Amino acid sequence: QVQLVESGGGLVQAGGSLRLSCAASGRTFRNYGMGWFRQAPGKEREFVAAISWSGGRTYYADSVKGRFTISRDNVKNTVYLLMNSLKPEDTAVYYCAARHTIVVVITEDGYDHWGQGTQVTVSS
Repeated sequence: QVQLVESGGGLVQAGGSLRLSCAASGRTFRNYGMGWFRQAPGKEREFVAAISWSGGRTYYADSVKGRFTISRDNVKNTVYLLMNSLKPEDTAVYYCAARHTIVVVITEDGYDHWGQGTQVTVSS
């Protein structure tokens, strides 16, 4: 079992940057594939980025490719999402997710542990 707590959200101007963190409890964090999803008002939750248990493989949604970077620190039990060149359409609640797997998971139903979310607002 793993519990996830996101932080780092906030209000930023377009073109700015934010780094989200997701701290995981439990001693087996390194056995979990991790992902970030987001949900904008009135829209369904969508995939943003994912990383394998070792950090060796990553995958991004086309909408964030080249602007966002997912990474993890298996000593600190934390996964990060560095968001650069933010746009107003990146405004959403961002969720961290985990699944006990060695593969990269990019679908929402592929994850079975979720954080509570952190709000990111990008002003124009």
